[in-house]
Amino acid sequence: MKSFERSERVSGLIKKILSDLLRKGIKDPRLKTITITGVKTSADLRIARIYYITSDNKNCKEAAAEGFKNALGYIKRILAGELGLRYMPELRFYYDESFDYGSHIDALLQSLRTENGSNHTAPEKK
Repeated sequence: MKSFERSERVSGLIKKILSDLLRKGIKDPRLKTITITGVKTSADLRIARIYYITSDNKNCKEAAAEGFKNALGYIKRILAGELGLRYMPELRFYYDESFDYGSHIDALLQSLRTENGSNHTAPEKK
């Protein structure tokens, strides 16, 4: 069984704490519809890349980025107390484009199914 690296354990802990903090502790309305999709920390634990999506429309990306920028000090203070690391990683927030890309691919596949649905039938089994 492969043991997890320390950076992976810290990433999981940051994701859990930050998700709870967004759900319960932050009052900023720009951050109420945020879901943390992943956290990747560097091997030396100096940088934490936090990926998020919004459940609202795509225009909320910029508002969410501004909300994270305004709440950065508060988030770092809470995380530092919970993590207990010697050095608090630098937090960088990124909008997770993979969900938008996945929904775009799904829409393309769905349109192909509706266009060609009557022309193609399932092959018969012998």
